[in-house]
Amino acid sequence: MFAPVILLLICAVFILIQLKCRRPKNFPPGPTVLPILGNILELNLENPLKDFERLRKTYGNVYSIFFGPKVAVVISGMKTIKEALMIKGIDFAGRPQDLFVNDTTQRKGIILADYGSSWKDQRRFALMTLRNFGMGKDSMEERIHGEIQYTLDMLEKSIGKSFSPQNMFHNAASNIICQVLFGKRFEYEDEVIQVIVQCFTENAKLANGPWAMIYDSFPMIRSLPLPFRKAFKNVETCQKISISLTNEHKQTRVPGEPRDFVDCYLDRLDKEGDASSSFSEAQLTMYILDLHFAGTDTTSNTLLTAFLYLMNYPHVQERCQQEIDKVLEGKDQASYEDRNNMPYMQAVIHEVQRVANTVPLSVFHCTTKDTELNGYSIPKGTLIIPNLGSVLNEEGQWKSPNEFNPENFLNDEGEFVRPEAFMPFSTGPRMCLGEGLARMELFLIMVTLLRKFEFIWPEDAGEPDYTPVYGVTLTPKPYRMKVQLRAAQ
Repeated sequence: MFAPVILLLICAVFILIQLKCRRPKNFPPGPTVLPILGNILELNLENPLKDFERLRKTYGNVYSIFFGPKVAVVISGMKTIKEALMIKGIDFAGRPQDLFVNDTTQRKGIILADYGSSWKDQRRFALMTLRNFGMGKDSMEERIHGEIQYTLDMLEKSIGKSFSPQNMFHNAASNIICQVLFGKRFEYEDEVIQVIVQCFTENAKLANGPWAMIYDSFPMIRSLPLPFRKAFKNVETCQKISISLTNEHKQTRVPGEPRDFVDCYLDRLDKEGDASSSFSEAQLTMYILDLHFAGTDTTSNTLLTAFLYLMNYPHVQERCQQEIDKVLEGKDQASYEDRNNMPYMQAVIHEVQRVANTVPLSVFHCTTKDTELNGYSIPKGTLIIPNLGSVLNEEGQWKSPNEFNPENFLNDEGEFVRPEAFMPFSTGPRMCLGEGLARMELFLIMVTLLRKFEFIWPEDAGEPDYTPVYGVTLTPKPYRMKVQLRAAQ
C-alpha cells in the first residue's frame, strides 16, 4: 500500500534534483550534469587544474560545472578575466558565503567578506594602515632587511651542507608580516610561529582539496567527523594565538600612539561607538589571520619556487648575480629603488611568479547582480572561479608560455616590460591588498641572498620535480639545497 507513495516521493525528489541541476536559459555551457553528483566525476579531486583546462578546450573561456547541486562558472583567458574582474569588476566582486572556507573562518576577516559597505570600510582601513606603516617606505625596507639577517645567519651555518629551505622561507615571510601586525618577530624555534605555519600549511591544502570539494558539494555531510574538521581546529588554534597577542597589546598600548596594525585597529575601535559598526574584536581576530596567512604562504611558496629554478638554471642565477654586483657596487645593502636599475633581476622575479602560479584559482568570486559575460547570462549569486593559470600560460601572450624563461619580461633592448597578462595577484576590486609588500619582500630577499651566496642543486638529489602540490596555494614539492659563499664574498 505504501510502495506507490514511496515511489512517488522518490520520483518527486529526483525531479526536484534534476530541475535544480538544470542550466538556466542562455547560461554558460558545460558537461552533462548527473543527479546528486553534478559534474564531480569530471574532476580529479586531488588537483582539478588540468580538468579545468580540458573543459575549457571543449566549452570555451566561459563554462559551467556543478559541484553536487551547486553551479559554478569557470572563466579563463586574459580577455575574459579582464572583462569580468576589471571592466565589470563590481558585478563580479562578491564572495560566495556558503563554502568550506567561509565556514572555517566564520565569515569574518577581509579576504572572504562579501562585497558591500562593510568590506569597503575594512579594506580601506587595511590599505591606509599598511601604507602608514611603511608600505613602499624606508621603514618597511628596514623591517625586511632586519629579518633577512636571520636568514643569512641560517645560510652561513648551512654552508656545504644539504638542507631543506621550506621552514626557513616560511618563517622569514611570517616574521615580516608579524612585525607589521604585532610589532614583533618570533625566533624560528618559537612554538608559536611553528604552530601558526603548520596550521596555515595544512589549511592551504585542505581548502581546495578533495575534502573541501566534497564538503561544498554535499551539505548533509558537513557535521560528520571527517578529515575536513581538522581545518576548523587549526583556525581555532590560530584564533587563540591571535586573541592572546591582542590582549597583550591592550595591556601595553598607548591610545593614539599606534606601534603596529593591531594598535591601529584598537584605536579605531575606541572611536567606534555604533554597535552596527563593521569593526569589532571578533573581526580583528580573523583580520589578523587573513593578513598573516596571505602574507606568509604566497611569499614563501614563491621564494621556494624561485630557488628551485635558480639552482637548476645556473646561467640565470649567474646573470642575476652579475647584474646585482654591478648595481650594488659600493653599497652595503639593496634598496627597493634599485629594482629600476636591474631589468634582468626584475624579469627573473616576475617569471618566477608566473611559473609559480601560486594562487591558481584566485579566491572564488560570485556575482553581485544579474550580469553578462561573453554573451552568456549569469544570475546574481553565481559562484565564479577565475582560472588565473590560463592567463599566466596563455598562448600568444608570452614568448615562452610553457617554460621558465625570463625573456618573457624583456623587450628586444633588454628592458624590463610587464605584459598585460601578468596577474598573479588577480585584478580588479578584489586584487590582493598585500601586493606592494610582496613585491618588496621578493626583490630584497632574492637580491640579498644571491649577492652573498651561490645556490647549488645537491648532487644526490636526482632530477628536479617542478610539479607543485595543489591547494589554495601551489607549493613546490619538498626539495633540498646546498649553499656556498660566492667568490666575490
